[in-house]
Amino acid sequence: MEALLTALFIFLLRLVDVPLSTVRIVMMVRGQRRVATLLAFFESLVWITAISRVFAHLDAPLNMLAFAAGFASGTALGMTLEAWFAPGQVLIRAIVREGAEALVADLRAEGYGVTVVHGEGRAGEVPILFVVVPRRRAEAVLATIRRHAPRAFVTVEGVQRAIGGHLPSVGLWPVVRR
Repeated sequence: MEALLTALFIFLLRLVDVPLSTVRIVMMVRGQRRVATLLAFFESLVWITAISRVFAHLDAPLNMLAFAAGFASGTALGMTLEAWFAPGQVLIRAIVREGAEALVADLRAEGYGVTVVHGEGRAGEVPILFVVVPRRRAEAVLATIRRHAPRAFVTVEGVQRAIGGHLPSVGLWPVVRR
């Protein structure tokens, strides 16, 4: 019974430290130095506790399996948490051949800032729409684009920092305006 509880404890520790690692990396990429540092401390503390349990009982393969299973499960949980938190902003760029005016009007009516630049494509002039939104709202913007211009060429990329302009705030990550 004790061996099973030890394996379960190792699994649960990994289920904690791997998502901490995922969130820490996201915070590092976003430049959140203090948060990343704090997460790194707890991540390493939990990891060292888990690995010490494995090394203390090298004759118990169940512990090694629990360590590996906790890592795999923690990876899935970390990805889920990262998507749920969805910190930061993304830039959505859409090259639209038809329906651009209605799309721009609809996006602006939904509260998004849209910048339109005229570019030249293979078949002539095309409007290029730029929309910076909180990542949590990206799917809603993409749905609006699909509804108005299903054949649009769309790219989405992370934004390190966005200052000024018309940026809607959302949920846990409000945009600070100056």
